[in-house]
Amino acid sequence: MPEKLRIDHVGMKYQSLNGEINALEDVNFVVLEGDFISIVGPSGCGKSTLLSIISGLLSPSSGSIYLNGKKVTGTSRKIGYMLQKDHLFEWRSIMQNVLLGLEIQKAVTPEAKEKAELLLKTYGLYEFRHKYPSQLSGGMRQRAALIRTLITDPEILLLDEAFSALDYQTRLAVNEDIYAILKKEHKTAILVTHDIAEAISMGNKVIILTKRPGTVKNIYPLSFTCAECTPLKSREAPEFRHYFQKVWKELDIHV
Repeated sequence: MPEKLRIDHVGMKYQSLNGEINALEDVNFVVLEGDFISIVGPSGCGKSTLLSIISGLLSPSSGSIYLNGKKVTGTSRKIGYMLQKDHLFEWRSIMQNVLLGLEIQKAVTPEAKEKAELLLKTYGLYEFRHKYPSQLSGGMRQRAALIRTLITDPEILLLDEAFSALDYQTRLAVNEDIYAILKKEHKTAILVTHDIAEAISMGNKVIILTKRPGTVKNIYPLSFTCAECTPLKSREAPEFRHYFQKVWKELDIHV
């Protein structure tokens, strides 16, 4: 697969009331087209900061980000970003929420509306298109937020703890939903999560960051024996426990 994204010697320092904080230091890795990369690391190691740099919302103190071989110098329509909260506007219908990004880009065309309807039909939300976010379950809201992101046709999707606000059962179901949607839409994705099982079951690679200043400690390519792997089926594969123990030890978690 061709290279989609390159994180090249990225470092990030910022000022706080207590002086300069070194959040990230010499972070290097490559994302190939079609990859689903999971990033884990100790709290405060700079995972979310790294996503903000990749998205162009923050400029790194050192190093560069390259998308399709071109340096990222600001926000780009080619990069979609989903946060922990779905940020659906409660006073807008689901259809209106889905079209929000296109409205901002002044790109709401009849074709775009048809695409929105198709995505809503494909992913089980069409009958709720005139409903409001408060009338949907947490999982349905996350699907709506993902469709809102996908309709602008980003090439890479950043997921920052995107499922952590959901209860466990809903989270497992949404993992399945989002994974299937991203595979069907042929999207490259980077997921930041504190959940080791989620990282392993969804990703084809797990990147482990050290404690602050965060840098890449290890990268584990993942491979499971299940014929057609999904997040749930990956959790049932014999390799899952092996990967879980490896990542757990790398993170040096003490309970």
